[in-house]
Amino acid sequence: MNIGRRALLAIGVPLAIFSFAAPAAAAVINVVKTASCGCCSKWVDHLRKAGHDMRVTNVEDVGPTARRLGVPDDLRSCHSASVGKYAFEGHVPAADIARLLKEKPAAAGLAVPGMAAGSPGMEVAGQHPRYQTILFMRDGKRKVFAQH
Repeated sequence: MNIGRRALLAIGVPLAIFSFAAPAAAAVINVVKTASCGCCSKWVDHLRKAGHDMRVTNVEDVGPTARRLGVPDDLRSCHSASVGKYAFEGHVPAADIARLLKEKPAAAGLAVPGMAAGSPGMEVAGQHPRYQTILFMRDGKRKVFAQH
């Protein structure tokens, strides 16, 4: 019996140390945008500054990507992004993305519809417009995820 415990300790301790020493790799956020969109590039920079690893693909039309990701038409914006099972549409703040990835709700993703003034990449000097980040579900339901 004593040998069994020693064997478990010999295996278990190194595994426990490895699990603390080797954190899981961060997920890459995949962004689809048009090459000429300056506000989209600013949003990508905002996420990079927050520590996200980004993979950017330029396309002529982001619509097919938004549809594939399940973004409702009325929540569309100028770029679409995804990580894992979640979609991000428009100028969603990095803090909202981090919160969603931590909480892992049963949802399709987050959207800041349109070109919301004051959102990351759409800053307006001297102004602090209000906007909302919307959590949308695959069944069409939605709710306000954050107020800004």
